[in-house]
Amino acid sequence: MPSHAIRRRDFLLGSTLAGAAFVAAPGLAAPAPAKDNGGFFRILTGSAHTTTFPVGVTVASAISNPPGSRPCEKGGSCGVPGLIAVALTSQGSVANLAAIGNESIESGFAQADLVYSAFQGEGIYFRRSKQANLRVLANLYPETVHLVVRRNSNITDIRELAGKRVSIDRTGSGTRFNAEIILAAYGLRLNQIRLLEVDPGEAAELMTKDQLDAFFLISGQPAPTVSDLTDREIARVVPLSGRQIEGALRRHQFFTRDFIPGNTYRDVPETETLSIGMQWIGPESLDPDLVYELLRALWHPRNRKILDAGPAMAQRIRLGTALLGVSVPLHAGAERFYREMKLIT
Repeated sequence: MPSHAIRRRDFLLGSTLAGAAFVAAPGLAAPAPAKDNGGFFRILTGSAHTTTFPVGVTVASAISNPPGSRPCEKGGSCGVPGLIAVALTSQGSVANLAAIGNESIESGFAQADLVYSAFQGEGIYFRRSKQANLRVLANLYPETVHLVVRRNSNITDIRELAGKRVSIDRTGSGTRFNAEIILAAYGLRLNQIRLLEVDPGEAAELMTKDQLDAFFLISGQPAPTVSDLTDREIARVVPLSGRQIEGALRRHQFFTRDFIPGNTYRDVPETETLSIGMQWIGPESLDPDLVYELLRALWHPRNRKILDAGPAMAQRIRLGTALLGVSVPLHAGAERFYREMKLIT
C-alpha cells in the first residue's frame, strides 16, 4: 500500500466523525479538489482523549464539501468543492510532525514549540535532521498544561510528585516533551518519580483503579478525560506556579502563562498553569491552491456556526489569531491568503 493511502478502517472512523463519505484518495501533491472530481484531505490530530481530536473533526467538517453537495450560495456546504476532509487520531505532535516531514500525510496539528524545534533542529530534534519542509497553515488555539492528580492524594504541589506513580505520556507526544521541561524546572528528575509512559486514556483508567497518582495532559479546555475524572470525583488539578514557572517562561518562550477558570472542571477552582499554541501544519509540497482554498473555507463567514457549535477550543479558532506564535515559514498558499486578508504585508 502506498504511504499516502488511507486504510479503510482509518477512513471509516474519520469520515464518520467528519460527517462525510469517501470518494477518492489522491496523492499528496494532487491538484486542489476544486479542480477535479473530489478527494481526501487528512488531518492528524492527537489522542481521542484530548480536545485535539474533536477540534480536528470540527475543522474537517468546516472545510469539507463532498461531491453532490448544494453550493454554498444556495445554503449548502461552504467547504472546498469536492473535498472530503477526515480527522485521524495519532500519538500526538511529534508523531504528526514526523508524518508531515516525510510527506506521508497531508496535514496535522502540532504544538508550536515542537514545530519550531523540528524546523530548527533544536531541543529533542538536536541530533536529527532538520524538518525544513514544515510549513504553517494557521495557529488555531491554546493548549493548556494539566497536572491531574488523584482526588484523595496529598499532592498539592508538583514537587510532591517525588516517589509517586506519574505518567508523562508516550514517547513521541508533545505532552511528554513539555512534562520533562516542567519537572526539570521544579528540580525533579525522572528517576525521582515512579515513571509510567501511557497515553491519557490509559492514565485515566489506571487512576480510576488507584494504580496511578498523577499524569500530565496538554489539551484544550475542557479536556474530556479531566472532565470525566473530576465529575466522578476521582481527580483534581494541581496548579503550576511560583518562581520556577517564571524561569520556565524565560527559558522557553513557547510557553505562555494561562489559567483554568473556576468550574471548568467540577470542584476545581481557578488554577494557574501554562499553555502552548496548537498549529495546523503541512508539508511545503502541498498544493498552494488547495491550501488557499482550505483557509478560505475555514474562515468563511457561514462556517463560523460550525466552529461555534464545536468544542470550546474550536470556538477559539479566529482569523485574528491565525498568525499568533508562528515562528516557522507560512505555506505559500497560506501566505497568499493572509496577504489578501491584510494580516501580512
